[in-house]
Amino acid sequence: MKNQKCLTGTITKVCVLCVLFITVGVSQTHAQGDLLITPRRVVFEGNREKQEITLANTGTDTARYEISFVQYRMNTDGSFEIISEPDSGQYFADSFIRYFPRSVVLGPRESQVLRMQLRKTPDMAKGEYRSHLYFRAVPLQKPLGEEDQVIDTNAIGIKLTPIFGISIPVIVRIGTSPSTISLAELSIEKKEDNTDWLKMSFQRRGEQSMYGDLVAEFTSNDGITYSVGLVRGIGIYTPNETRNFSFQLNKPEGIELKNGKLTLKFISANESKPEIYAQSVLNL
Repeated sequence: MKNQKCLTGTITKVCVLCVLFITVGVSQTHAQGDLLITPRRVVFEGNREKQEITLANTGTDTARYEISFVQYRMNTDGSFEIISEPDSGQYFADSFIRYFPRSVVLGPRESQVLRMQLRKTPDMAKGEYRSHLYFRAVPLQKPLGEEDQVIDTNAIGIKLTPIFGISIPVIVRIGTSPSTISLAELSIEKKEDNTDWLKMSFQRRGEQSMYGDLVAEFTSNDGITYSVGLVRGIGIYTPNETRNFSFQLNKPEGIELKNGKLTLKFISANESKPEIYAQSVLNL
C-alpha cells in the first residue's frame, strides 16, 4: 500500500487490511475473526429449494457484516482468483438464489439465521452451478466526539482498521451424477529441515465438485501402523479435473518414513459414517 503525502493540514490515514479465507474448517462450522458460520457449504440438489445458514458472533464486541456473492476460479494448485465471467464448463449460481438479510449486525454471543431460496428456471442447463457467499466485516461507525484524535498537528496519524472476509460455496446441481476421484502422482520430498512432505494430485472425473478429508497412514514392514497426516475440508471444484496438493507428514518420534508403505485415503467429512472416495498406496 503506497503512502500518500499532503502539503497542508493534518492527515489521518486509514489503512484497510482485507483478508479472504476460502479453505474450510475442521467441522461443519467455519470461523474467521469472531464470525462463526454453519454449515460451511450450501448445496441445492434434488427437490431442495430452501436452505438456512446460521451466523454467530463469538466475540465480545458488536460486529456488522455485509453479505454478497462473488465468483471464483480454482487453480490447479488450489488457489482462488476472482473472475467476472465463467470458465468453459463453469456456471454461476448467484442469479438463481435469493437470500435475506443482505447485512447483519450481531451483538456479542448473538446469532442470526440467513435464509436462502433457489429459483429454478425452465431454461437452466444440466450441470453444477457455483457462486460463493461472501461475508465482509464492516467497521462500526463511532458516535460524533468519539473519533480518534491526532494531538500533534505536525504529525501524520495512522490508524489500522482490519477488515476480514470469509466466503462459503453455494452450489446448485441440475441433473448431475456423482463424480469419482483418484489419488495420483504420490511422492515424498524431504526438505532441508528434515521434514517429509507428501506431494500428490487429485484427479476428478464427473459432473460434481467433491469435498473430503485426506488421511495418511504409515505401515512399517513389521506391521505397525502410524497416523502421519490429516487434512480436513479439501475441495475440488468443477470444472477442474486436477488439483495438485502437498502437505507435511507428521513423523512419529524415532520413526523414519521408509521400509514400509504409505496409505492415503480421501474420505467424506461425515465423521459418524465416513465414506472412502479414493485410496492409494506408496511403497517406501
